[in-house]
Amino acid sequence: METILIERSEIFRFSEKAFSTKPDYPFEKFPHYAVLRHADNDKWFGLVMNVPRHKLGLRGEDGVDVIDVKCHPGKVDALRNRRGFLPAYHMNKDHWLTVVLDGSVSKRDVFALLKESYDLTR
Repeated sequence: METILIERSEIFRFSEKAFSTKPDYPFEKFPHYAVLRHADNDKWFGLVMNVPRHKLGLRGEDGVDVIDVKCHPGKVDALRNRRGFLPAYHMNKDHWLTVVLDGSVSKRDVFALLKESYDLTR
């Protein structure tokens, strides 16, 4: 299977088209961390970050883009056993999941998880 990176700009375009939302950058200390939130209730449904690999338990010192999404707890457990999925970084680990945006998870799956997260946080 060919590895195709997903760029954060693709996630932002998908979010704008599917949910009419644009990224928000609320963290002064982390100006590149982007929150995707509902326009009507401000609830988060996605958090895009660039995190040093070693902080995620991955090899290397460089940063990697990831997205945190909310999932059903049973799905979180099942996906964490697959490549490209990790326990949520700085979120509730029972309901949230970190997806590594290095091509190990398909764009289709990332977008489906983002839609599920949007629906769960309504």
